[in-house]
Amino acid sequence: MMKILQVAPLWERVPPPAYGGIEYVVSVLTEELVRLGHQVTLAASGDSQTKAHLLASYERSLRTAEGVRDPAPYNYVHVAAALQSAADFDIVHNHTGEMAMAMQPLSPTPMLTTVHNLVTPDGSAVWDKYTGHFNTPSEAARAGMERYPGFAGVVYHGIDVDSFPFQAAKEDFMLFLSRMSPEKGPVEAIEVAKRLGKKLVMAGKVDDKDHEYFWSEVAPLIDGRLVQYVGEADAMLKRELFRGACCVLFPIRWNEPFGLVLVEAMACGTPAIAFRQGAAPEIIADGLSGYLVNDTAEMAEMVKRADRLDATAIRAYVERRFSARAMAQAYLRTYTRILEREDAQRRDDLGWLRSGHKLAG
Repeated sequence: MMKILQVAPLWERVPPPAYGGIEYVVSVLTEELVRLGHQVTLAASGDSQTKAHLLASYERSLRTAEGVRDPAPYNYVHVAAALQSAADFDIVHNHTGEMAMAMQPLSPTPMLTTVHNLVTPDGSAVWDKYTGHFNTPSEAARAGMERYPGFAGVVYHGIDVDSFPFQAAKEDFMLFLSRMSPEKGPVEAIEVAKRLGKKLVMAGKVDDKDHEYFWSEVAPLIDGRLVQYVGEADAMLKRELFRGACCVLFPIRWNEPFGLVLVEAMACGTPAIAFRQGAAPEIIADGLSGYLVNDTAEMAEMVKRADRLDATAIRAYVERRFSARAMAQAYLRTYTRILEREDAQRRDDLGWLRSGHKLAG
């Protein structure tokens, strides 16, 4: 049995009520580790729901809390409170990025940081001094990070497959489910709908930074008939849309580190059609669970072939590669390698000190 501290971001509760990919992954991992018999503490907002021990420095997620203008002070307290108890654990699994990494030298316990977001130029100031371990959710996410020591491997994100309803017979609409931001490609998804004259349902939140883009570029293309926008989908609506759609469109315009939408759709037996970018080629089995394409013209052509793919085979593919159990076991192997590496380093350091003492004598 391991004693594991999971440190989640404070912005969303764990699990999130709607959008929140990091918090969802943390929840799935935490609950599965508990099911496997490990002693897990989750540092998260006080409104989080978990079977692990909950360590909360603030009663609500910052996104839903009133009067929070600057989240930084709350995040400082949150991470500091978590690391204050780090000595009680075998390993600290950090999902908050650079904030906990910057405090890592103050903790006596080995730290694993999962890279949920790309490293920014400013963030490299922390990475350059980080002496802990890190993993990425895909090979694509590791690109450009070779300069940093402490790489502990790739661990793909997993989902609670049983919570996603399977449906073999699909309805006659395509689905775009993501943030309404340029890098996610909502305009490109609409272009596919127009090429085919086929209904597209769009669901996703609009962040403050994307308001201008959404209202100027996306909203004018939503006519309520060919293209319908249903707002941000909660957990229930998301599952209903996934299982009914004939396919999910994923026309990303950046190197997405993973892409939970792809896995969640495929868990419902729904094929995913994605631009050949970021981690998509690692997630989609081209011709089995979906299609990889280079542009909107190819995407439109593959939509016509979506019904050739076997929904049962798509679901089975996700169960094999992206289940909660597969992710948790992969992380347990990673934790073990880190602890063995740390023990070996301590033995080497002790041997060096003893050798130096003998030489000095």
